[in-house]
Amino acid sequence: MAASPSRRVSTGERINTAETTGKLQQILAQRGLRMTKQRRVILQVMDTAEQHLDVDQILARAQKIDSGVHLVTVYRTIDLLKKQGLIDELDLLHLRGDRHYYESHGPRDHIHVACLRCGKVREFESRLYEQLKEQIARDFEMKVTISRTEVGGYCGACLAADPSLAAPSKTAPQSTSSDDREHTRSH
Repeated sequence: MAASPSRRVSTGERINTAETTGKLQQILAQRGLRMTKQRRVILQVMDTAEQHLDVDQILARAQKIDSGVHLVTVYRTIDLLKKQGLIDELDLLHLRGDRHYYESHGPRDHIHVACLRCGKVREFESRLYEQLKEQIARDFEMKVTISRTEVGGYCGACLAADPSLAAPSKTAPQSTSSDDREHTRSH
């Protein structure tokens, strides 16, 4: 496999492609976990997802493949995948309400970038993000096993449709005291 570029931005909602996903069934089988017909269908749906899916979307897609898939099986499979460290649960800045979304891990961690107006979510990978995680690991003498970062703003299409979105916000950022910085560092 070719080396990853220093920076990648998704063209759709997900950065992962068929080359980087599709491993859930294989990994669970390697770990000796039971693979029912319904579970295989749910894993197939999650492995081929080109967007972040919530439980209802996973169920609907799974039932198109096998009408016998039940909601409880979706929840149990998601719980299993989370416990195995194979998927992440996301809220995506709550742009789409209080729903939670699920995605399988790609080859590298990424940042979710969301438009606060239209709700479009894209993914961004960067070597700088990897370096930041390495620095955090060094500074806190820890092994970083998970990182989640979300950035919100306005996409180019929304800025073009409503130029007032580009105006500076009316609230000035508050300065952070040294006590606040120390408090932030110690949590």
